[in-house]
Formats: sequence, C-alpha cells, structure tokens
Amino acid sequence: MSATQEAPRAPENSDLPDNYAGSLAEKIKNRTARVAIIGLGYVGLPLAVEFAHAGFDVTGIDLDNRKVEALSEGRSYIKDVAGDAVRDAVEAGKLHATSDFTVLADVDTVSICVPTPLRKTKDPDISFIVAATEAIATYGRAGQLIVLESTTYPGTTDEIILPRISAAGYEVGKGFFLAFSPERVDPGNPKYQTANIPKVIGGVTPDCGNLARALYSTIIDQVIPVSSPAAAEMVKLLENTFRAVNIGMANELAMMCAKLNIDVWEVIDAAATKPFGFMPFYPGPGLGGHCIPIDPLYLSWKLKTLNYKARFIEMASEINTDMPNYVLDLVADALNDHAKPIRGSKVLVLGATYKRDVEDVRESPAIDIINLLAQKGSQVDYHDPYVPDLQTEEGHTRLHSIELSAGALAGYDAVVIVTDHSSYDWEWIAEHSQLVVDTRNATKAVKNRANIRRL
Repeated sequence: MSATQEAPRAPENSDLPDNYAGSLAEKIKNRTARVAIIGLGYVGLPLAVEFAHAGFDVTGIDLDNRKVEALSEGRSYIKDVAGDAVRDAVEAGKLHATSDFTVLADVDTVSICVPTPLRKTKDPDISFIVAATEAIATYGRAGQLIVLESTTYPGTTDEIILPRISAAGYEVGKGFFLAFSPERVDPGNPKYQTANIPKVIGGVTPDCGNLARALYSTIIDQVIPVSSPAAAEMVKLLENTFRAVNIGMANELAMMCAKLNIDVWEVIDAAATKPFGFMPFYPGPGLGGHCIPIDPLYLSWKLKTLNYKARFIEMASEINTDMPNYVLDLVADALNDHAKPIRGSKVLVLGATYKRDVEDVRESPAIDIINLLAQKGSQVDYHDPYVPDLQTEEGHTRLHSIELSAGALAGYDAVVIVTDHSSYDWEWIAEHSQLVVDTRNATKAVKNRANIRRL
C-alpha cells in the first residue's frame, strides 16, 4: 500500500465551511457523510456493510483486486458476512470497492482497518498503518474524520498518524479529526457481531471524540468513550493480554496435571462451578488468530522501549508458543505406547484453522504441529472442512485436505485433534481410528475408548 513520493500538502481551495466539526456532525446525523474503509478484511468488510445498511455511501479500499472484484459483483468472501447483505448494499448503490486511493478526496470519514502483524523479530510491523496514513495525507482534504481501528501499541495514533496528517497543513480538532477505536471482531461468533459489540473510542481532542462517537453510534448499539487514543489502544491490548496470560496459565496447568496424573479438564470444570472469583480458561495446542498471539507482544515491545520488562506477557508467550512442541511430545509418547516410532508413522491432523467453525488459518498452531511432525519424519496429512488447501511452510508444497472416511481414519497410526469443528462426529472418529490424540477435549463425551489420549 503506497501513496506517492510527493510531499503531502493541503488543498489550495476547499468548498467546506470553516466550522468543519459542525458540518461533519450534520452530515453524520443525516446519513449524507461519505464513508471510506481502508482494508476490507475480517474487520473492514463487516464495518463497510454495516455503514452501507445504515444509509451511508461507503467506499471500501483494498489493494487485493480479488476482494475488489468480489465486492463489485456483490459477493462476500468472509463467512461471517452474509452474501445477501453484501449484494443488497452493492445493488442499492451504497457500497463500492476500489484499489484507487484518490477516492479519499471525495469522502468525509476514513476508517483504517489494515493488518498489524509482527516481524520475524517479534517487533511490530505498522507499515500498513503508515502507508494508509500517507495515502490520506496525500489525497485527503480538510474536514475529514480519521479513525484507526487496527490493533497497535499505545501511542501509535499520536506518534505516527497525527504528525503525518498535521504535516499536510491541517490542525487536529479543527482542520481534521482523529481518533482510535479498537476492532473487537470475533470470527465465527454467532451472538456477538459488529452491531452489538460495545465500541471503545478515544479522540485526540473533544471534537475528535464526539464526531467519532456520533459516526459509530449510527451502527453500533453502545459506544464507550475514553479519554485519549492511547487509553483506547491500551484497552484493546489489555483485553487480549488478559486472555493470553490466562490461557498460558491453563496450558501450564495441563502440563502440571500430566505430571501428577490428574485430568486437567476435570479440574477446570469443577473449579468453574464456583459462582464468584473464578473464570475458566482452557488449555490447547497453542494460540492462533490475528489477536491473542500478537497483541500482547505489541505491548511488551512498547514497554521495552521504556526500559520495562512485561514479565507476565513474556512468560505467557513462552508457554503458549511452546505448546505445539508439547503436542509433538504427546503424540510421540502415545505412539510409543502403541509400540510405534514417530518417524515413519502416518499421522492425520484434524482441523487446520485456529479456532472451530471458521476458515481463518492465521497463526494457527496446526501449521506448527504439521511442520514439527514432518520434521520428525512422520507422514502427515490433514483434514479441515473449511480449508481445502494449506501452505504449511514458505516455499513448501501445498497440502490438500483429505477425504474423511472410516477407511481413511483406520489407515493412520495417529489422529491428532487440533481444531474441534462442530461438524466432526467424535464418536465416529474415535471408533474408526487406531489412536486419537485430543488437544481440545473434543472427545469428552466419548466413553470407554482406550485409544484416546487427551492433553
């Protein structure tokens, strides 16, 4: 994503009034504000559809021409976004898609929903945010509201976006308006989606916050204001750090229970009956997705720049990152108990996505487990109803999901449950498999099966 090499500048002539805040507030109220969304992935597409259905004219911007083409044809490419919803918005003329950033000159609000991955060194990669900001500074105009939704470290809005837009000749809170509002997307969640997930918003100035709240209140049931963009950035990192640390504790508890020959799942379920002071978290094969494995490390990196070590984050990350290796050892021990070496054994991995009933494989522990098994000499296949093909390592041959049958299951020395999709029949899988290694407690209802080894 790149704008231009020319230095950004403010337009010489603007047809907008001096009272930009009042004018934009009126446009938002009347649904005449033109909305732009940069990044049309799991965050941007649902947001664009919601704004379109609320009556706004929405332009989605993405460099992936496949997404632009799909939306232009009224097709959804994300499971959580209904195809009918996209088609209706496009046919009504309320949703448009393009890869041309010059359209930013014609919009009133811009929501930035671009990826924020980690580099191989585990440092934040905010290059997509920077590129989007440069595009806005180059092609945007006075009076626009800019809202960053991409998860990032505290200070990004003030330190990265604010000076770049200000350099175009605008004053924040007067010539343009800037806020941070963290995305809270939970792919595959049938209960909580964009409209009914409370939205946290922190503006750089009071007018910035008020305009952002006014905009998002048109599509979201509850908007939660906080004092600053940095506070809103920290809210998102707290949410996912809380989960990462507690999952890390559950994973270590699983290892401790294994040493003590105690069923960790029984322990957690019993503890969860306490009506106060306890919230259950469960162990698993490792963290995955676009948030929990990554977001806490953004916070840890930021604190390192201030000469502070985020000890809980570092410890939880170490435990969670090592879980695929623990699963590898579990598979090796289970095979050994069946008088089989891991080298040369045929192993089937069930589930490639990072969580059940989604098609998302980002940061999925299944990929690490497949690679580790292959490195140990196992013949590895996988099955996932949502993932027909899987790239396990850069430059390696792409794997294809096998056809699942009783005969196929019986042909593997071990079946490893990594993702507990609801479409799987666990009783049937256990019945036809020689050995099942269950990392999700998916087979808890399967009784009297000596061939099951649980995490």
